[in-house]
Amino acid sequence: MTLMEKFPPQIGFDLRLVPTDLFINGKWRSGATGKRLDVIDPSTGSVIAAVADASIDDAVDAVSAAHAAGPSWAATAPRRRSEILRRCFELMIERKEMLAELISLENGKTLADAHGEVAYAAEFFRWFSEEAVRLNGEISTAPSGANKIIVQHQPIGVAVLVTPWNFPAAMATRKIAPALAAGCTCVLKPATETPLTAYALAALYAEAGVPDGVVNVITTQQSGPVVSRMLHDPRVRKLSFTGSTEVGRKLLHEAADTVISCSMELGGNAPFIVFDDADIDAAIEGAMVAKMRNGGEACTAANRFYVHADVVDEFSAKLAARMGAMTVGAGYDKATQCGPVINRKALERIGDLVAEAAGRGAKLLTGGKLLERDGYYFPPTVIRDVTADARIVREEIFGPIAALTTFTSEEEVIAAANDTEYGLISYVYTRDLARGLRVSERLEAGMVGLNRGLVSDPAAPFGGVKQSGLGREGAHHGILEFSETKYIAVTW
Repeated sequence: MTLMEKFPPQIGFDLRLVPTDLFINGKWRSGATGKRLDVIDPSTGSVIAAVADASIDDAVDAVSAAHAAGPSWAATAPRRRSEILRRCFELMIERKEMLAELISLENGKTLADAHGEVAYAAEFFRWFSEEAVRLNGEISTAPSGANKIIVQHQPIGVAVLVTPWNFPAAMATRKIAPALAAGCTCVLKPATETPLTAYALAALYAEAGVPDGVVNVITTQQSGPVVSRMLHDPRVRKLSFTGSTEVGRKLLHEAADTVISCSMELGGNAPFIVFDDADIDAAIEGAMVAKMRNGGEACTAANRFYVHADVVDEFSAKLAARMGAMTVGAGYDKATQCGPVINRKALERIGDLVAEAAGRGAKLLTGGKLLERDGYYFPPTVIRDVTADARIVREEIFGPIAALTTFTSEEEVIAAANDTEYGLISYVYTRDLARGLRVSERLEAGMVGLNRGLVSDPAAPFGGVKQSGLGREGAHHGILEFSETKYIAVTW
């Protein structure tokens, strides 16, 4: 049976048109070892493609290509860089249907979520096409009057970009766009679970006019050794990583050896707080977005629901009804509202989290059991009265599970929300604006959704505090992450 005969009939493009080789210095090539990595459709568990497996030598070649292309790209006029980035945006929008189907195919997310990701991912190119011509410096007079102070922002150099599987387009463009806008070249290592999107986009960048060597893409099953070798290459000056806190800690250790600038977007354990004066229907709508966007497989996903005791019955019943009614199926089926999780390991892990919480006395309101079908399916689940020591409260869930507990006072819920090593995002629902802003200021999080279930925006600084990361992506802050600040003292 050929690959295309096994291919889901819902997909409207020919998968054979998507590149599967390494993209180094503007050329497609096999890895040095000739090995390949299987790509699995989470909706069926079937192999849909095999991509090149990069060796350490391939990674060094990619760094060499980025380094060689660096001076020319840095010297390219900001307006020209801006126009190329704008063209990347336009091509992504033109091909949004194909890209969304590809994302859904290799990731498992619903087509609705995949379309949302393509729009979000493309927007980083539009935003940073505008920032590319606004990386302004400063000039001032020293307080002593002895000289002038000139401040410039220069490209930091070769950047290694490491991205996860949950947003295979957006996590890449959120890094590539500001890097290119700042005048940097890069090597992207996407997750092995979802490499096809990265390669499809690499072809698109070349078509948009990105010069050879400016963006290089390699996939590898030796992530640790390959990334370590790149971080110990003196030509590499930047690491931008999105992934787990555990892996982020290891990469920070690696980067310390050569004092590489690091931007780290790590894990989350987002509290979703519903006060007694909240608009419950609005809170439910926000919860469905904050929890079920991408099937819960997002660092920004609401993880711990803290609901005031006076409204917990109403909120939990409505949330269980909404989540329990969702249609579960293949991501690329237009009727699907909740697709599969990424793989068998993830499926078993979230099942264990639910079982452990239930074993501590929590009550299942809907879902909670593995679905017996091909692929990796867990039903949308609401579990109530979860104890503070349950693993599902302490760990990032990364699945369609809403874990509820109650509170009675503002002080109590702030303490509970902050009782975690993570600090990426928090959500607060209340009709009292003073309370909402007061609580938002006290929550230990880099971002807060106040009466909103969605906060991500290319024009806003995305990032966390504590062990949720370092630095910010998006906004003007994003381009500064790929820039070095130079001060020149001059007299005239």
